[in-house]
Amino acid sequence: MARRKKNKVEEHTNTERWMVSYADFVTLLFAFFVVMYSISSLNEGKYKTLSTALSQAFTISSMLEKERLTEPVKLFEQPPTVATPPPLESEPYAELEKRRELSDAIMQEREKLANASKEFEQVLALMIKENLVSVTKHDFWVELQMSSELLFTSGSDQLSKRAADVIKMIAHVVTPLPNAISVEGYTDNVPIETAIFRSNWDLSSARATSVVHELINAGIDPLRLSATGFGEYHPVADNGDEKGRFQNRRVTLVIVSQAFSRYGASDEERAKLLNLQSSSTPSPKP
Repeated sequence: MARRKKNKVEEHTNTERWMVSYADFVTLLFAFFVVMYSISSLNEGKYKTLSTALSQAFTISSMLEKERLTEPVKLFEQPPTVATPPPLESEPYAELEKRRELSDAIMQEREKLANASKEFEQVLALMIKENLVSVTKHDFWVELQMSSELLFTSGSDQLSKRAADVIKMIAHVVTPLPNAISVEGYTDNVPIETAIFRSNWDLSSARATSVVHELINAGIDPLRLSATGFGEYHPVADNGDEKGRFQNRRVTLVIVSQAFSRYGASDEERAKLLNLQSSSTPSPKP
């Protein structure tokens, strides 16, 4: 029995499928350009603003860099010091410190006294070298100490010729000053009792007075002068030997600061020198 031969059916090939893919591609491409166009149109203002800002920023940065490069290099530059304010003082302590401060007037007087001390050392240099005179400068007075052997003979209150010359030199220094001058007489502890002097008190006082009279003769205002006798009771050396007794027999001139002078300055002037408020009315100069 013969088999029947089946005829093979050929499949139909679709040659137009590419058009679908192409259409999809074109659609997507169109959508892409539409989106890009819409974005570029929407942000055009922002783009211009951003562009301008960037341009300015780069320009300023370039200028600053140029200035930095042209500035001189500072080596070891110290950082600025920040001043720390002092702590506030309590009112009572501040007031106390204010009273302790010296006024300009008393500082000027100190300077004048210091200058007077230097002048004494210059004009009396020979007697200082012979240990007959000594000059001591303090804050508020100058002390000029003279040996009695330079001024007087033993047991006498009469000035020698050399003493008159010394006192004239002293008067030349103190005449320009307004300060009071205290003349102090001292003796050793050897008792004295004569028809003129009953004790060392009388002798020391008489010698101080003789120096005062000689200062007046040299042109010093008597209102500035005072004489005091201390006798043997303020020795500067031991009275047990002749050397000590020689040092104790002396006359001392003290040029006193106006702030501590009883006479020669009013209460108001003394208060000013001490930087204090005067509680009383100014008294006239004597």
